[in-house]
Amino acid sequence: MARENYTIVTEFILLGFSVGPKFQGILFVIFLIIYMNILMGNGLIIAITKTDPTLQTPMYFFLGNFSFLEICYTSVILPKLLTNFWSHNKSISFLDCAIQLCFFLILGSTECFLLAVMAYDRYVAICKPLNYPLIMNHKVCIQLVVVSWISGIPISIVLTYQVFSLSFCGSNKLNHVFCDIPPLLKLACGDTIMTEFSVYILAVLFGMASFLLILWSYIKIITLILKLPSATGRHKAFSTCFSHFIVVSLFYGSIAIMYLSPQTSHSEETDKVLSLFYTILTPMFNPIIYSLRNKDVIAALRKILLK
Repeated sequence: MARENYTIVTEFILLGFSVGPKFQGILFVIFLIIYMNILMGNGLIIAITKTDPTLQTPMYFFLGNFSFLEICYTSVILPKLLTNFWSHNKSISFLDCAIQLCFFLILGSTECFLLAVMAYDRYVAICKPLNYPLIMNHKVCIQLVVVSWISGIPISIVLTYQVFSLSFCGSNKLNHVFCDIPPLLKLACGDTIMTEFSVYILAVLFGMASFLLILWSYIKIITLILKLPSATGRHKAFSTCFSHFIVVSLFYGSIAIMYLSPQTSHSEETDKVLSLFYTILTPMFNPIIYSLRNKDVIAALRKILLK
C-alpha cells in the first residue's frame, strides 16, 4: 500500500543555488566567463606544449595532457549548469544524470592518477637526474598517460551502476548543481547503508592510492632538497615542483573537506560551493599557477601571442 503512493523517478530536478530569478542571469554570465577562461587558458597550455620546441619534455607532456583533462572535466559539469541558468529548466533525465556521474567519476579518477604521475615525474627529475631521460622516456610517458586515462573506467562504471541500481521512488529534487553520489544517495528509497559503504570504500581506496604515491614522491623530494648545501640549489629544486604542489593541495584539499568531513559540519550550500571549487575553480587556476612561476611557459606564451 505504501509503495502505491510512490512515484517512480524518471528525471531529476537540479535545484542548484538558492537564488532569485534576477541572480540567475548574473550567475550565467559569471560561469560563462569562467568556462571561457578555462577553455582559453588550458587551450593555450596545450598549444604551447605541443608546438614550442623548448617544452618537449616529459613534464610539459604531462602538463598538456592535464590541461586537456581539465577542459573535459569542466565540460561534463558547466554546459548543463549554464543551460539551467539560461532556460530556468533544471530537469535532467535519469539516463543523462547517470552518464554525467559516470564521466565525472572517470575524469575525476584520471585527474587523481595524472597528478600522481606528475608527482612521480618530479621525483625522478629531482632525485634521479642522471637517469631521468632513461626512466621517463617518451614510451614510458605515453604508457603512464594511457594508464591514467583508462584505469578509472571500470571502477567508475561500477560505482555508477551501484548508485543507479537503487530505487528512486520519492522526491526527484536533487539539491546540488550536478549529479554527484552524496545527493543522489539522499534521494534513494529503502536501506542504502550497504551501498553507501561500498561506494565510499571503493572511492577512498581508489583516491588514496594516488594520494599516497604523491605523498611518497614529495617526502622523497623534500628530504633531498633539505640535504642540498646551497640555498640556490634548494630554491631551484623546489621551484620545479611548486606549481604542481599548489594544484594538488587545492584539488585534494577541497575533496577532503567535501567527502571526508562529517556531513553535519557543513551545509548543503557549502557542499555545492566546495564541489565547484575542485571541478571548476581549480581548472581555471591551473594555467595561471603553471605560468606565473615558470619562465619557460611565459616565454612560450609570449611567442604564441606575438604570432
